[in-house]
Amino acid sequence: MSKFIGAIDQGTTSTRFLIFDEKGNLITWHQLEFEQHYPRPGWIEHDPQELLDVVTKCADEALRKFGMMGRDPNDIKAIGITNQRETALVWDRETGEPLYNAIVWGDTRTNNLVKRFKAKQFDVHSICGLPIHNYFSAVKWFWLMHKVKKVKEAVDNKRALFGTVDSWLIWNLTKKVHVTDVTNASRTMLMNLKTREWDKKLLEFFEIPEHVLPKIVSSSEHYGDVEDGPLQGLPVMGCLGDQQAAFVGQRCFSVGEAKNTYGTGAFLLLNVGPEPVLSKNGLLTTVAYQLGNEKPVYALEGSISVAGGAVTWLKDNLGIIKHSHDVDALASKVQDTGGVVFVTAFSGLFAPYWRDDARGTLVGLTQYTNKCHIARATLEAACYSTRAILDSMKEDGNVELKILKADGGMSNSDICMQTQANILGISVERPAMRETTALGAALVAGWAAGIWKSIEEIRNLQVEDATIFKPELDEKERNSLFYMWEEAIQRSMGWTDVLHDDDDD
Repeated sequence: MSKFIGAIDQGTTSTRFLIFDEKGNLITWHQLEFEQHYPRPGWIEHDPQELLDVVTKCADEALRKFGMMGRDPNDIKAIGITNQRETALVWDRETGEPLYNAIVWGDTRTNNLVKRFKAKQFDVHSICGLPIHNYFSAVKWFWLMHKVKKVKEAVDNKRALFGTVDSWLIWNLTKKVHVTDVTNASRTMLMNLKTREWDKKLLEFFEIPEHVLPKIVSSSEHYGDVEDGPLQGLPVMGCLGDQQAAFVGQRCFSVGEAKNTYGTGAFLLLNVGPEPVLSKNGLLTTVAYQLGNEKPVYALEGSISVAGGAVTWLKDNLGIIKHSHDVDALASKVQDTGGVVFVTAFSGLFAPYWRDDARGTLVGLTQYTNKCHIARATLEAACYSTRAILDSMKEDGNVELKILKADGGMSNSDICMQTQANILGISVERPAMRETTALGAALVAGWAAGIWKSIEEIRNLQVEDATIFKPELDEKERNSLFYMWEEAIQRSMGWTDVLHDDDDD
């Protein structure tokens, strides 16, 4: 009898429910987008109730399709969850009511708070592997406690529960199991990387009481069963932050293996093994995964705040393409960018620069420039940013990469992937089955359910052929193009000192 695993993939702009078989093949899926709320410049929010609703609708429709294929839903043995990371939620322990919208990872309202925390000169990085930045959950929760009366009152009365999106989903699916897995906890600025527990010094520094936080658990164990809805009775047995899920889905199980996910942002993870490696070059140290009681695996991560998000900006804000996938056709009409470089720092620069005073910058415009050049420069921006991160990884991890595994929506662009290979000087591998993030969640759930017994068994799952993009430029050409990018980066910095952002501190 065949066995199947379900996966909830709750991203930044859409939610999906996918069903995989025991060989890792995608059987069926359903996807729905949800609304983005922008109450003020730089603020990004989601409605927590809508996040739940779209999960239910996607699961319902995917199971309907599964049944129409002649499959039995009772053959689904477990579900895994993967989610947008760092996004901060708070809700009432008794009623389950959200006390504020979810503050999304790319939100910049805490810029001034970050400056105040940095001024205290406390070494956060050595404990949690992260710099003090508006990207991470701790400063968002601090803002909520000090700016939203309902939240402060609930915290004071010990009725508030804090969590990232995984915690919110598991709490509602299981009816009050309050947990988060190590990969999501490692993105809050509150977890000690070595002990994988909430750190007393960090909690004191960010003024977060421990009673509001979920229990930290592994990425692969039985958290609880779904209490009602289309998934009723199914055990929730896997949980990974979205980038770690793609890392597992790409099966980067050996030291030195790396993947880059080109989604709304772009995220490059390098396997550094069972001990954390603290970066000296602007990278993040994070937990890659932990299977049950086994030793965790750590990764160095480089985060790019805007990748595919810039393509969406071309579509929604400039109107030069009708659909995101049109960018490839537009970019292919020119051989190069005509000297145009687009630094897509809409909310500052992430790794390896970490400059929240930078803003999006188009340089090199002339009367010759047209929308095709800008489209191509948009694709190339993610490639140059990846090169900057990979250069830092080589210095920190002392690992020479031979190939980069790519996934995410932007990886569908042949121009983008070929440019990436050219800029890096190594081959780029794009799998035929692109749903690696959801697959990662399914794999850790399946491991906990006993469908796969070992990492080797998962590694040896048969997958469809991948497309390999090989570099076509010599080193001199690569370095010349990257020098132009680095000069453009310098021109993007310091802009918020000229145009003061309306931050809320």
